[in-house]
Amino acid sequence: MKVASFDFDLPKDLIAQRPVVPRDASRLLHIGESLSDRVMRDLPHLLSPNDILVINDTKVFPSRLSGVRGQAKIQITLHKQKSELTWFAFARGSKRIKIGDEIKFGDGFFGVIDDKLENGEVVISFVSAKADLMKQLNSYGSMPVPPYIKRTSMENYDDRVNYQTIFANKSGAVAAPTAGLHFTDKLIDDIKAVGIKVALLTLHVGAGTFLPVKSEDTEDHKMHSEWGQIDPNTAEAINKARASGGKVVAVGTTSVRLLETAAENSGEIHSYSGETNIFITPGYNFKIVDMMLTNFHLPKSTLFMLVSAFAGTDKMKSAYDHAIKESYRFFSYGDATLIEKSP
Repeated sequence: MKVASFDFDLPKDLIAQRPVVPRDASRLLHIGESLSDRVMRDLPHLLSPNDILVINDTKVFPSRLSGVRGQAKIQITLHKQKSELTWFAFARGSKRIKIGDEIKFGDGFFGVIDDKLENGEVVISFVSAKADLMKQLNSYGSMPVPPYIKRTSMENYDDRVNYQTIFANKSGAVAAPTAGLHFTDKLIDDIKAVGIKVALLTLHVGAGTFLPVKSEDTEDHKMHSEWGQIDPNTAEAINKARASGGKVVAVGTTSVRLLETAAENSGEIHSYSGETNIFITPGYNFKIVDMMLTNFHLPKSTLFMLVSAFAGTDKMKSAYDHAIKESYRFFSYGDATLIEKSP
């Protein structure tokens, strides 16, 4: 399938640089048999009792580091832990880095390049105790907001709050599960008050989510793997909701990918812990997800391919055309869509 078939024109001024306040005031485009312009606060009225919202509770940590190797400035974004003190990372300026190079990030805080991989990826080991490493990252790291969000150092400090969902509990993500950013405690209370269930899973979002698809055909694209977990209580709650006629509403593409990885062909789901590198494109047969809440995604991205697989490419392009015409806000700090699965 040609990657170019998932392209569309997006005015740059629609790329949100800051979140809406309050969070549940974000606009919501309901994509079903027709399109409906709503706001996030309408969500309890767009779902039914016995439906279940499945939400990612991963927590973003300050994984972007600026350092020096001699006189050269190097930026490192950690994206996946390999061992206690060793990480896979993407390095800006990686062509200047050699295996064995020492990069200084702060007073007494440095790492050594163990290996160089493809597409600017490196393996870096930190010289620190584990507890000290997290402390050093909090001291010297910055939040890994996407490259299309422009920041000064002071504004990035605000992202430590804004780029975190209210569900954030288990640290390990280097990108926020952005669909969860639209929720407030009051909205969750309103959702539960009408009989809609809420369950949590964990998928530590990696920096690979920002990588562009460089191949011309989807068959040639390799997805980075991410670690996720669904505990027995969440699996039981999902199976119970389905048995009672409720719909499984995945909050975010991260939740979709983990649910579809763990689900049986029958639609039943069990507890799960492990890696997923599932790449969902049109033609995929969804096993468990009935509806999806997600943000507006980049042209030619794996995430736009996923929503196109869920609702149909033509329908999603029409929906995005409408959103652009109506000046919806796009990407991580932007507005949301509630998408129904095509029959």
